[in-house]
Amino acid sequence: MGGTRRLRGAVIGLGNVAVNGHLPGWRERADCAIVAATDASPGRQDACRSALPEARWHDSVESLLASDDLDFVDICTPPSSHAGLIEAALARSLHVLCEKPLVGSLAELDRLAALARAAGVALHTVHNWHHAPLVRATDAAIRAGRIGAVREVVWQTLRTRPAVAANGDGWRVDPEIGGGGVLTDHGWHVSYVIPRWVGVRPEAVSARLETRRHRRFAVEDTATVRLHFPDAVADIVLTWAADIRENHARVIGTAGRIEIEDDTLVLTAHGREERRRCPPPLSDGSAHPDWFTAIADEFMARVRDRGARESSANLDEAAVCIAVEHGARESSRGGGERRALSAGAVGCAR
Repeated sequence: MGGTRRLRGAVIGLGNVAVNGHLPGWRERADCAIVAATDASPGRQDACRSALPEARWHDSVESLLASDDLDFVDICTPPSSHAGLIEAALARSLHVLCEKPLVGSLAELDRLAALARAAGVALHTVHNWHHAPLVRATDAAIRAGRIGAVREVVWQTLRTRPAVAANGDGWRVDPEIGGGGVLTDHGWHVSYVIPRWVGVRPEAVSARLETRRHRRFAVEDTATVRLHFPDAVADIVLTWAADIRENHARVIGTAGRIEIEDDTLVLTAHGREERRRCPPPLSDGSAHPDWFTAIADEFMARVRDRGARESSANLDEAAVCIAVEHGARESSRGGGERRALSAGAVGCAR
């Protein structure tokens, strides 16, 4: 797969995130092309024709994976299907990009990472919030030492309901498909963003999960989580039960602080305040097509650079996300008690 040959990919799952998030990014690339697609719902074939007029439609994943002209797959299906689809693609020695949450357990992650290494292919997940302009600007300011060492993070994700799926409330509120509620859906994002800001992995978590409004759902609509780091703490509120749709964050360091207000970053340090607009707001939409280009860049770099496949910071972040969610659910069942995350439980490059 060397040289500059245009790589051929397929999309599995043509819901909102694929059609409105991933496909616009794939279509603008010159180094690859989406040549095939499938979805469990035959009715999505019309969406395929509209979004990918030159792509072949397959009635099943099995038919798609049997194609002999694919280099990679982009999995955009609900979470419960991820592990099986990833394994099937790796068995065909295909590179795999997969939406979050990647898989539901560290054992699954370790197994699939080992299969990818054995096949000599890339396995990568979509951590797109790293590429939100506000998050990027915050990370750059922290890395530049503008606020000193991070000691406290406060994060709020406020939503009035889950993101609408192609079939209404859909998989996000079905624990058999989504795996959990707002903690699974939004907690994954904060579990990779905040540790990068702090600079180390969390060592413990405490949490309370509850249903405040959406009592017809079989999953939590609100999660209050504290991540404990060696020299810092992060307090997080995630809810589908708010009256408004907003995101707020505050990062306090030893020499200053950063506030995220709507689409504006406010940095205060050494008695001076700097305001910088970084549109769009974090709460603007759910597909975020403008963030996907960087994800595709990361994935393609790993596909073309064999050395990058041996150890992936991306999969290490996924391991942290899995460990945090499992620890948070255990903590909530125990009344909010602190649960340690051992070093071996928050990294897969071992």
